[in-house]
Amino acid sequence: MKQILFVLAFAFLIASCASKQEPKTIYIVRHAEKQLTGNDPELSVAGAARAGKLAQILSDKNITHVFSTDYKRTKMTATKTANEAGVQIETYEPKNHDVLVEQIRNIEGNVLVVGHSNTVGQIANYFVGDGVKYEDLNDSEYNFIYVVKIGKDGNSSVARKTYKDF
Repeated sequence: MKQILFVLAFAFLIASCASKQEPKTIYIVRHAEKQLTGNDPELSVAGAARAGKLAQILSDKNITHVFSTDYKRTKMTATKTANEAGVQIETYEPKNHDVLVEQIRNIEGNVLVVGHSNTVGQIANYFVGDGVKYEDLNDSEYNFIYVVKIGKDGNSSVARKTYKDF
């Protein structure tokens, strides 16, 4: 009897220590419209307005982490959302999605990721499983928000929406 109780207690201890995925939502966006000159341009007037709209959309989404590449246009897109959420912008390397995705999976809370036309679809693809993969965006496409839902079981789904959908 003591052995059975010991085995059951040990199994309960192991089960309680196993990490469970906390449900979360990840919002992945391309930086807003940029000025057309320079190697590291800032946002255009339209881009600044879009960044404001993004902050408005995410204002009630309990954002706990904001990730951006280390470019002016991505950081400027993320700044208002980060400020309103009371968090710092965390930079990531746009060519190393594996590290970013692993970091996102291991943190708690909802997340904003700001990237580029050739990275946001690739980041979203980590979460689609066997679903349809997303292509890179065209240079003129700024209006998509990829909404990734991760459940307690770790399974995820992605919906590509537009700013008008919110």
